[in-house]
This record gives sequence, C-alpha cells and structure tokens, in this order.
Amino acid sequence: MMTSESKKAGARSGGRKSIRFLPVAPLPENLPEGRLAIADMANAFGVTHRTLHFYEEKGLLTAARVGPMRVYGPAEIQQMAVVNTCRETGMPVAVIQELLERLAAAASQEEADGIFRAAMTARKRELAAQQSTIRRQMQQINELLDFTGALEVETNDNVPQANLTPVELRCIALMAEGYPTSRIARALEIEPGEVQVMEKNIIAKFNSNNRFQAVAKAVMLGIVGH
Repeated sequence: MMTSESKKAGARSGGRKSIRFLPVAPLPENLPEGRLAIADMANAFGVTHRTLHFYEEKGLLTAARVGPMRVYGPAEIQQMAVVNTCRETGMPVAVIQELLERLAAAASQEEADGIFRAAMTARKRELAAQQSTIRRQMQQINELLDFTGALEVETNDNVPQANLTPVELRCIALMAEGYPTSRIARALEIEPGEVQVMEKNIIAKFNSNNRFQAVAKAVMLGIVGH
C-alpha cells in the first residue's frame, strides 16, 4: 500500500516508472560517495535547490526522504547526470521528459545507451541547423551594416539624388510600401514586364544590389518617406 508521501512523489513524476537502465553521462568531479543531501547534490552539479525542486516537479528527478531531508542515491545521481547533460545542450524540458519515458521502457542497457545516443545526435542536428541560421543572420546584419555605413558616407558628402524619372519616382515609392511587381504594374497601368525592367534600372541608379538596398537608399536620401 502506498503511503501519502509516495503518492505525492508519484504525482510529481507524473506516474513515471523508475528507470532501470540509465545511459552513461559525465558525473561531476570530486563527487562525494554514497547518498547526497540536497545541498551536496546542488553543489556537485552547480545548480540551485530550486532547480532540483523544479526537476522533481517535472518528473525529471526523484529523491528519497530521510526524515525531513531529501537524499539522492546512486541511481538518482546518475539520472541527474543525464538530465544535466541534456540541459547543458539546451534540450527543452518537454523533450527530456519524453527521453526519460523512452529510457524507462528500455529492456537493456544497450537499448538505453542507443536511445540516449540517438537523442544526442538529434540535438546535434538541431544545433547545427541553428548555427547555420545564426551564421546566415549574422551575414545579413553585416551586409546591412556595411551598406548603411557606406550610405551614411554618401549622404554626408551630399551625393546628388539619383536621376529618376517621374514614373520611376512613383515606382520606388510603391516599392518602399512593399508592393509586389504585379501590384505596381496595376497602379502604374503598365505591364509587369515593364515594371521589372524599371525596377532593375532603379536598382542600378542607386548603385544597389537588390530591391531592399535601393529602397533603403531612397529613404535615407529623402527621395521617399519612411
């Protein structure tokens, strides 16, 4: 029969069964032997008491009781090592919860190790994708800073405004509003192909590489409003 305390522990862990086969994860150096009190556990892994309570509430970790004190045995310490490794890679709590559920269902140590390795491999792919995105975003920021920096030099030197025709002025204004080529064509009552040629000419007149740079330059030169 379950005691009230064990029922509370089961509720905190969401009814998750114990994990028989835990994968190998790095343990802290100078880890005290035997069971650890919550203060020793927190110090060993470099976390706060509140973090350990949070992990217990989310079912990522369990603790035994010795009187009023929480204590962690070897299995709980190894599980904390797994959770800590996952958190250090930035793995979300919900994903760790799912991982622990799969580990609890593992029928052998080999299967558990394979599950953990697969999770780490998946996280590595996610981080690689994020790294690629960050590099691309950094490149876009650098290009924008280089462009606006050069533009400030030009405007400070009072470079004459681009020699735009009246219809090109209307076109660049519509470009600044974010209108697509088809809508500009309807507004100017000309063919989309003519608008495409006009946009290329406008981009060239502003010594720009694309539509965005031409519009940005036109705004900074005061040719179109913000």
